[in-house]
Amino acid sequence: MLSFFLRRLGQGLLVLVGVACTVFFLFNVLPGDPAALLAGQRTDLATKAAINADLGLDQPLPQRLVGYLNDVSPLGVHPRDSAGRARYGGLTVLPLGPRALVLKVPYLRRSFQSNKDVLRILLDYFPGTLWLALAAMLIASVGGVALGVLAALRPQSALDRALVTTSVLGISVPSFVAAILIAVTFGFYWSHWTGLSLTGQLFENDPFTGVRHLVLRNLLLPAVALGVRPLAVITQLTRSSMLDVLGQDYIRTARAKGLSYRATVLHHALRNALNPVVTAVSGWLASLMAGAFFIEYIFNWKGLGTVTLRAVENLDFPVVMGATLFVAALFVLINIAVDVLYAVLDPRVKIN
Repeated sequence: MLSFFLRRLGQGLLVLVGVACTVFFLFNVLPGDPAALLAGQRTDLATKAAINADLGLDQPLPQRLVGYLNDVSPLGVHPRDSAGRARYGGLTVLPLGPRALVLKVPYLRRSFQSNKDVLRILLDYFPGTLWLALAAMLIASVGGVALGVLAALRPQSALDRALVTTSVLGISVPSFVAAILIAVTFGFYWSHWTGLSLTGQLFENDPFTGVRHLVLRNLLLPAVALGVRPLAVITQLTRSSMLDVLGQDYIRTARAKGLSYRATVLHHALRNALNPVVTAVSGWLASLMAGAFFIEYIFNWKGLGTVTLRAVENLDFPVVMGATLFVAALFVLINIAVDVLYAVLDPRVKIN
């Protein structure tokens, strides 16, 4: 198990290095003047040159790539001050004269617009995306398993055909299209019946007392919009898995021994049919965090998607690059966890 984990972690680090190189080259060939964004369009040339030197933008492209990888890596070589502290803090692993090999929190540079640390910006907006993805996954999991079981228990019935057709439609419709339809229908035209609005945050301040309180109804529409596609996928997966399990010999044996149909379905069929579903649910979580970007923008939800798309509009490249690496790291970590979880849930799977 440990060797498998270390091997998958090494593969994940290689993926992150590839992502870092890709985003670096992509955003270093795009038009834009970071010095002008930081200091203003009318800044004199000397000030712009000083900013470019501070950001390392006056260096050759290969040297800038090495510097960027050194900054975003948790293990990097950085200069030390007179007190022996590394530039970005962290734990000194190996002193190297005026420099040191340091174990640190990855440094994602600073925003061109606000001059704030990019990692701090992402961490401020990350909870909104996380809660949205978890709510969407909860809706998709509970609803998908329930609908899939209902379809499997009545194969070829009108209900089964309707659920299969609806799930195919849910898989086919892009999430941002579903989000627009759901937002306009339930948050605008039918808002006087639903009590929901197009925009809103998970936490809002009372206009009279200023007290910050939780508003769960604001989470409902974006979570449903984000959960439409995984709900359709989980419905199809649960249905096919249940049909396969219900046809096994041990199910017929349980029924022949006098076990009730309900107990057979709940304690034998459903339990064994959920293995691929649990794996799919775990894998969908990372995808939902990435897919939440346009959903957040449509509902004006405070999350990674909103801050990233605004950074794209403002040519704030460090924020966009940092968000890309942040989401890629989430994908890697969740995929490793899913692989380990699958082996734990299904004893037939062996980790080599």
